[in-house]
Amino acid sequence: MEALTAFVSQINGIVWGPPMLIAILGTGLYLQLRLRLMPIFKIGAGIRWVWKGRNPSPDAPGEITPYAALMTALAATVGTGNIAGVATAIALGGPGAVFWMWMTALVGMATKYSEVLLAVHYRETDARGQYVGGPMYAIKNGLGSNWKWLAVLFALFGGLAGFGIGNMVQSNSVADVLQVTFGVDKWVSGIVMAVLVGFVLLGGVKRIGAVAQKLVPFMCLAYIVAAVIVLVMYAGEVPAALALIVHSAFNPVAATGGFAGAAIMMAMRYGVARGIFSNEAGLGTAGIAQAAGQSKNPVESGMIGMMGTFFDTIIVCTMTALVIIVTGVWDSGATGAALSSSGFATALPGVGEYVLALSLAVFAFTTILGWSYFGEKCWEFIAGTAITMPYRVLWTLFVLVGAVTQLDFVWLVADTLNAFMALPNLVCLLLLSPVIAKLTQEYFAKR
Repeated sequence: MEALTAFVSQINGIVWGPPMLIAILGTGLYLQLRLRLMPIFKIGAGIRWVWKGRNPSPDAPGEITPYAALMTALAATVGTGNIAGVATAIALGGPGAVFWMWMTALVGMATKYSEVLLAVHYRETDARGQYVGGPMYAIKNGLGSNWKWLAVLFALFGGLAGFGIGNMVQSNSVADVLQVTFGVDKWVSGIVMAVLVGFVLLGGVKRIGAVAQKLVPFMCLAYIVAAVIVLVMYAGEVPAALALIVHSAFNPVAATGGFAGAAIMMAMRYGVARGIFSNEAGLGTAGIAQAAGQSKNPVESGMIGMMGTFFDTIIVCTMTALVIIVTGVWDSGATGAALSSSGFATALPGVGEYVLALSLAVFAFTTILGWSYFGEKCWEFIAGTAITMPYRVLWTLFVLVGAVTQLDFVWLVADTLNAFMALPNLVCLLLLSPVIAKLTQEYFAKR
């Protein structure tokens, strides 16, 4: 087992090394420039479209509202990456890692916009008459039958990765934090989560969307309010924290306290890697959810979809980062969720750690729901709709398995499969970039 772990670790170091980070950032930058920075200039319009997406035109084709589709996508991305991922980036790369997370999000908005646009433009109906889409359908219908092998690879990697990164890793995080903070036995947490997940999955995408559009805004708002309370308490430290983030992005950070120090390259590497882990821009998953949304125009769906990256990284991740920095715990030597918990506990003793624990539990639970849909559509692309019910039963069982087992190797494999997911998606985005530019130009030319 040790040899296998070492082998997978080597592969993981390669696929998530500088070439992959450059490929994801480079693709996003290329799309951002090809779109003439539209995703950045149209952030205000994107927010308006998110609001309009709550009540789409009744005759727009799709299964759920665009707003519910966005919440389903956000359910999958707003999770441990926003709490543990941000903290890990700061612990290993210093405060400057936050700056590179922002940069990743700004170019990632173009990537996410393009993923969703292609997913809706090339979507189709399955055997049940429901709309389905995502990178696999964009590759098959946009690049042609000669490229179907690439679509199958994406679906295979996504379908396998989901059981790890979107299921067992998340249920394990919930069970662990509930045991440490509240003394709840992991078996109890696992059974309760499995029952809740199974109930939601039986209703398909409509029930997932209904739960997501209620739970996701509430959990994000509650977490942001808690973070804002901390930032108000430390208001005098906020300008210095922002200055430290920017300064550290371009200057080495010396060792201090429990922090071992970090070079500029470390800040960039961990900021980009954790930013991608948080918002999933480049993995193609958001398009799978948005393809089910009611829409008459893929550009409008893309504008709604790109706001997921904005909300996830620019807002939620920034809140976590500022809490960690202004409370002065960033150089304590702690990492992951423990570092984030330390920040809230320092500002809100006796309360902060419970706020973070509950936030992490809800974030991770909604990630299980969002990723369940991504994985389902991947496996249906490969095996057809007959696999739906067996998949849902298996997914529910894996929630329980993840809650009660040690998952270091599962995390490693799933993280590696995520990188393999990104490769077909990036190829698709680059080859179909003329279509993305053309549809975007035509849409705005009419306005």
